[in-house]
Amino acid sequence: MSTYIDRIEANFTSESQKSWHEWLDNLSDRIIAGEQLGREEAIALTKIEGQENILLLCEAADKVRQACCGNTVDLCSIINVKSGNCSENCGFCSQSVHHPGTGSPVYGLKSTEEILDQAKAAEAAGAKRFCLVSQGRGLKYNSPKSSEFARILETVRLIIAETNVKPCCALGEVTPEQAQALKEAGVTRYNHNLETSENYFPQIATTHTWRDRVETIKNLKAAGIQACTGGILGMGESWSDRVDLALALRELEVESVPLNLLNPRVGTPLAERPKLDPYEALKAIAIFRLILPKQILRYAGGREAIMGELQALGLKSGINAMLIGHYLTTMGQPPEQDRAMLEALGLVGGEAPVPN
Repeated sequence: MSTYIDRIEANFTSESQKSWHEWLDNLSDRIIAGEQLGREEAIALTKIEGQENILLLCEAADKVRQACCGNTVDLCSIINVKSGNCSENCGFCSQSVHHPGTGSPVYGLKSTEEILDQAKAAEAAGAKRFCLVSQGRGLKYNSPKSSEFARILETVRLIIAETNVKPCCALGEVTPEQAQALKEAGVTRYNHNLETSENYFPQIATTHTWRDRVETIKNLKAAGIQACTGGILGMGESWSDRVDLALALRELEVESVPLNLLNPRVGTPLAERPKLDPYEALKAIAIFRLILPKQILRYAGGREAIMGELQALGLKSGINAMLIGHYLTTMGQPPEQDRAMLEALGLVGGEAPVPN
C-alpha cells in the first residue's frame, strides 16, 4: 500500500505541470484559510525536484506570504558588540576558541558610544531594528562581578532615547530574571537560534544542547519578548531535519525566523561543506513559509554568497524580512542595493506585521 509521500512523489513525474500547479494552489488556499501543514505533507514537498517545479512551489509560498504578511519587508541590522574567543564549539562559527577562523576579529565589549554611532548609521541606512550580538554561551554564565550586562542595558536605553530604531539583542542564554531586565530596558525582540533540528544539533555543537536553547526562548517569551529564532541551512542536515526545525519553531510560537545560508568559513569544521544550491535554498524557504505562514521569515547571513543573482527570487518565495548591511564576520552588500531590489519587486522596506 503506497504512502502519502509515495503518491505525491509519483505525481511529480506522472501528472502534468498544470495539475501540479493546481494542487499547490489548493494547498496554499488551505494554509491561508488557517489549516496547518502537517509533517507528512511537508516531507512530501521536500521531494519536489527540478527548477520548474521548485518555482511552482515558490509561487504557492509567495501567495501565502502576500495573504498572511503583506508586502512590507522587515529590515534590521546587526552589530557584533563582542567578538572571538567564544567558549562554544559551534561548527559553523569562526569565533569559537576551539577553531578560530582565519581573520576572525577578537575584541571585548564595544563602548556604548561606538554601538550608538552604529545604531544611528543603521537607522540612516533604512533599518527599523538594530540587534546587539555578543559571542559566548550567554549572560546566564557571566560572573556576578561582570558589568557587561549593566552596560548592555544602558546602551539599549540610550539607543531608544537617541534613535528611532528598536534595539534587539542576541546575547546567548538568559535567566528569567535577565529576560525581565531586558524587557524593562526596552528590548522587544531577542535573537536566539535553534540552528537545526534537535536530532542533528549534536553534529553541530556539543558544549551545550538544543534544549538549553529552547529554555532561553521560553524564558524570553515568558517575559513578553518576541523570539527571533531560526537556523542555518546547508550544514549537512537532511530535509527531515529542516522540516523538524520549522515545526519546532511553530510549536514554540516564535515571531521572527532568520534563515541563514551557510557560507563556509575557513578554519571551521564546516569549512569544506559544499555551498548550498540556490534552488535548494529556494525550496527550503518556500517550505518554511508554508509551515510558518504568518511568521516574519528573514533572509540572514549568506544570502549574497549563496543566492547571487537569484537573491530576488527568495523575496518571491516566502521571505518578508532581511538583514541589511554587514554580518558578524562577513561583509554584506550595500543597503542601497537592497532597497533597489525591493523597489523593483514592488515591496516596501519597514516593519513587517508580527504574528498574533
